Amino acid sequence: MTSVKRRGATRLAAGALVSGLAAVGTIVVAGPAVAVDTPRDTGGVSATVGRITAGSGAVVHDSRKTGDMQAGLFEMKVDGGGSLQTYCIDILANTVEGAKYKEVGWGESPLHANKNAGRIRWILQHSYPQVNDLAALAKDADSGALDANTAAAGTQVAIWRYSDGVDVSAKDGAAQKLADYLYQHAQDAQEPEASLSLTPSAVSGHSGGRVGPVTVHTSANSVTVAPLGDAQAKGVRIVDKDGKPVTATRDGGEVWFDVRRGARDGSLSLKATAATKAPVGRVLIGDRTTTQSQILAGSSESTVSATATATWAERGAIPAVSAKKNCAKGGVEVTTDNKGDAPFVFDLDGIRHTVPAGGSETVLVKVAEDQAYRFEITGPHGFSRTFSGMLDCVTAERLPATADGGPAGAGPGPGTKAERASRMRPASVGGTGKGVAAASADGDLAQTGGSRTTPTIAATAIALIVVGSGSVYLLRRERAAAEK
Repeated sequence: MTSVKRRGATRLAAGALVSGLAAVGTIVVAGPAVAVDTPRDTGGVSATVGRITAGSGAVVHDSRKTGDMQAGLFEMKVDGGGSLQTYCIDILANTVEGAKYKEVGWGESPLHANKNAGRIRWILQHSYPQVNDLAALAKDADSGALDANTAAAGTQVAIWRYSDGVDVSAKDGAAQKLADYLYQHAQDAQEPEASLSLTPSAVSGHSGGRVGPVTVHTSANSVTVAPLGDAQAKGVRIVDKDGKPVTATRDGGEVWFDVRRGARDGSLSLKATAATKAPVGRVLIGDRTTTQSQILAGSSESTVSATATATWAERGAIPAVSAKKNCAKGGVEVTTDNKGDAPFVFDLDGIRHTVPAGGSETVLVKVAEDQAYRFEITGPHGFSRTFSGMLDCVTAERLPATADGGPAGAGPGPGTKAERASRMRPASVGGTGKGVAAASADGDLAQTGGSRTTPTIAATAIALIVVGSGSVYLLRRERAAAEK
């Protein structure tokens, strides 16, 4: 698990230009322009990765990596308040120091096709830090005395065996016995629900009535809901099922956008916010950057949020568009509902689509692993939705091998999992070997490979790719505009 300084910003800058090549959608129907709120928050907890707070050494014996590494428990700082504890579920990937993470379901993560995902959650529920009585845990595992470092290391090793399918062992004897116990006794457990989500995330309808409903799903006791933007000026109220203004609700609650008759055609988003403990077993992946996937092991009371958007019009096409990663299908599913009285016509990924009045259509946009994507769908009444992100669905260990024995299929970029795996080498741990403090004197996350010069070389390569790819994208946009 390598800490890579400065590389996160470089990748984000590259993605901002190159991602336009992944998929571009435009609409061929025009309409009066209005301001549109386009939310980025898909729901759940957002956090920044910190360093390993408890752990000790492990040894990996694998065809793609053999050597020492640090196994342990990460800490994350939650946006808006709170903290998380996480374990790694992508052993060969690097951790970008200070990377932003987003909570997602298993279907949007490297666990989407892992038949042992439920066993990983069982391990989380039955070991440290969920079980903080280490004497009792040691007795169950017959491991000998455990402290926070050895308990975290043993738990991480057991998780890696299921998440990555690697031959890995803990250096400490007690940690190794705990890992064996957890691995052998793990049972299937159900996937946890999101800490907070809104469904659907996009709704539409005619002005002069209620548009919705949007249903709240959460582990919190109470959720605050508020419009993003000047709802009063747009002639919109956020109301409950009885049509009464609402500012708070709870799990299962339904809210509507009540649009005044005669209101100008437009769009408005609402944001739901709550404080809760995020459920153990939820996955956290990099938010618009490639970094090591994590799984939630513990949570303080933390801020969680989600957004939903309503579009309304008096007549014509009235689209509601949402997008969701689908790792099983290798791309992003874009769903369009048309609640208007005219067809909604748009181009996406080079294909023309027509959604009839009252109809719905879901389109899969294929995206390569570790590839940034960005596409826009625009429509009448100033409608515009932009979706961007990065597909992170496969652990480096599970990438298929090429003829020369190296991983394949992760795309051409310097930061892909394929290239990360190919350059991994044993860590230089040093120190006394007792706990995390000895692993890194300068405060970095534990090292598992990747030279300090790697970010500079990668940044240079990315810059060259960005210049060329950005030029191609701009030329395509100009050509398309000239042909209209």
